[in-house]
Amino acid sequence: MKRHILYIIGACSLLSGCNLYKNYERPEGLAEVEGLYRDTLTNDGVLSAADTANFGCMPWREVFTDPQLQGLIEKALVNNIDMKKADFNIQKVEAALKIAKLAYIPAIAFAPQGTISSFDFGKASQTYTIPLSVNWNLGSMGALRNHKKQAQVTLLQMHAVKQATQTAIISGVANMYYTLEMLDEQLKTTESTLVIWKRNVEVMEAMKEAGMVNEAAVGQARANYIELQASVPQLKNSVREVENALCVLLDEAPHAIERGSLSANHFPEQLSAGVPMQLLTNRPDVRVAEYALASQFYGVNIARSAFYPSLNITGTGALVNNAGGMVFNPGKIIASAVASVVQPIFANGQLRAQLKIAKLDYEAAELDFRERLLIAGQEVSNALSSYNTANQSLQLREQEVRQLEQTLENVNALFLHSNTTTYLETLTAQQSLLSAQLKLINDRYTRLQAGINLYKALGGGRE
Repeated sequence: MKRHILYIIGACSLLSGCNLYKNYERPEGLAEVEGLYRDTLTNDGVLSAADTANFGCMPWREVFTDPQLQGLIEKALVNNIDMKKADFNIQKVEAALKIAKLAYIPAIAFAPQGTISSFDFGKASQTYTIPLSVNWNLGSMGALRNHKKQAQVTLLQMHAVKQATQTAIISGVANMYYTLEMLDEQLKTTESTLVIWKRNVEVMEAMKEAGMVNEAAVGQARANYIELQASVPQLKNSVREVENALCVLLDEAPHAIERGSLSANHFPEQLSAGVPMQLLTNRPDVRVAEYALASQFYGVNIARSAFYPSLNITGTGALVNNAGGMVFNPGKIIASAVASVVQPIFANGQLRAQLKIAKLDYEAAELDFRERLLIAGQEVSNALSSYNTANQSLQLREQEVRQLEQTLENVNALFLHSNTTTYLETLTAQQSLLSAQLKLINDRYTRLQAGINLYKALGGGRE
């Protein structure tokens, strides 16, 4: 009997073909990716393949070195609701993978039965059956293997989804943290300028009393002072709103956030994007798309396996005391084994339709993978360009502020020691300097934000 079963298994294996046992391989058209994103130093060039120092490969603690920011990120990664949901999804898929692995093992059932019967109130007879049944449903050849492979790929996909969630949380916390620091700097600069403008209004009022300026000039100075005052509560409200939003990421009730100074945080002058192929392993969303493609690959194999014979082996062993209407005491042992093979012949076109659908799903997943690569390249290109632009703007803005500081000094000196300038020119110089200082703060924040976006676009966020 054992020999016959082995013959059946061997025959089914020969019929099943080799394609059902192939592992997923990246499609040839996507195996090499060149020119995925543009070089920021030229109009049409692409980054050199020798550029392997990838900013996205750096652990997040080496990118965000502010101790207070690190503490917030660590807290968010532990407490954030989306991270907890990602862990739950991984646990669910791990359970599904365990089921797929256990499908290779026979199912064992124990179902004892007992009966008491009597004829015409005569002596009762007791019969019993104590069976132990084993059912080994191998299905069509290759089906179990491909189901297991598909479950393994899905687990990898869920880990990539968790990594994408982690990257988004890290960049989100960092962006909000730097936003708070930027607002602090703007508030500090505005409040210090208010002191100067209040003194300016007082000076203008005194000059009006002396007949040196008219009421229009004084009114304009008062209006500028009031406008500056009005920006203070708006900035404070913005600070509170960003703090509240950051607390949501931390899964905490709204509260104040401790932070440092914007000027203490910076990225290197030049950041390397790395070779385009690194996006295939760094970007979690790209990996999610490829795992989806791999899952569809095994789905096609599962659909193909439905065309091949299905094997089922059943064995039963039982202790019974009833055989052919006769009762034996003690009971006797009965054992049996059955092997069956089912070869589909005609299934109303369902098998062919299912295979066609599986192939179409695979082709759609390949298109999604290709599109995700192109989107990744676009995001990296944009982030590189934004970062370099922010660097250039920051350098020019620093020159502008230094020039306006020197201009204000010159105007003040001329106003005090000569009659070639007026106090209105001093006010204009102060207003220009304030505007440039606020823009400088914003440019520093924009540079930090561009660096965060580049880090995220390159798949950063690892431990």
